Amino acid sequence: MFSLPMSPQVFAILAALIEQRSGVHYAPEDRELLADKVVPRALDAGFDSLLDYYYFLRYDPAGSEALDALVDSLLVHETYFFREALPLRVLAEDLLVPAVRAGRRPRVWSAACSTGEEPLTLAMILAELGVLDEVALLASDLSARALERARAGEHNLRSLRALPPGVEGRWLETREGRPRVRPELVDAVDWRRVNLVDASAVAQLGTFDAILCRNVLIYFQDDTARSVVSSLTRALAPEGHLLVGTSESLMRFGTALACEERRGAFFYTKARP
Repeated sequence: MFSLPMSPQVFAILAALIEQRSGVHYAPEDRELLADKVVPRALDAGFDSLLDYYYFLRYDPAGSEALDALVDSLLVHETYFFREALPLRVLAEDLLVPAVRAGRRPRVWSAACSTGEEPLTLAMILAELGVLDEVALLASDLSARALERARAGEHNLRSLRALPPGVEGRWLETREGRPRVRPELVDAVDWRRVNLVDASAVAQLGTFDAILCRNVLIYFQDDTARSVVSSLTRALAPEGHLLVGTSESLMRFGTALACEERRGAFFYTKARP
């Protein structure tokens, strides 16, 4: 099969373009990995040079859409229902339910939600607690393809691997080998395409009582992650909470958010002005 060579120089400019667009970083040792994704697209588009393909992506009016499609193909969509579920349950029981009982309608944003398993898990927990209709849920991802699957409520069998007893049959069912979430849960979520590295796009979403940005920052360089955290911090309401993955920490970014522990789950909380 015909292929195209990716020199270190071309790798560097392609990786920089992808990082600028998505925040996802490719180190020099990832050159072969990136080439495996880029070369077939360049060939399909009729290019016999990756440098020419780069110029097309970077400067041609039609290149922007092609770059979005390339980035979409590079994004990792591996997730599953009830992944790191304790923080979601603590968020729902200790923070969202009391807010609802106090007469408020809290807003929660699941950022970089992939195919939607995280916000739908939270929706299941809120439905179980009887407050789903009183919480405004927004979920976003950069991938239009992933969001299409999320809106359809269709998932793969691997997404069920951490499912607790009682969920299947009540909140989802498997048809023809594909799990499907109940439509009322899918409809309870406002699904949007948002680029986290675009601070203006984040600002347009308004403010939230809680933001979930879990297992995302690990794909960013520190400068990009710091910028994203700053945007998310601005999007938090006073006393709002940011949740990151259990293997992630904001301490190295010098965040203004205070880390607090609740029943074994860690929250980064914004102080009152």
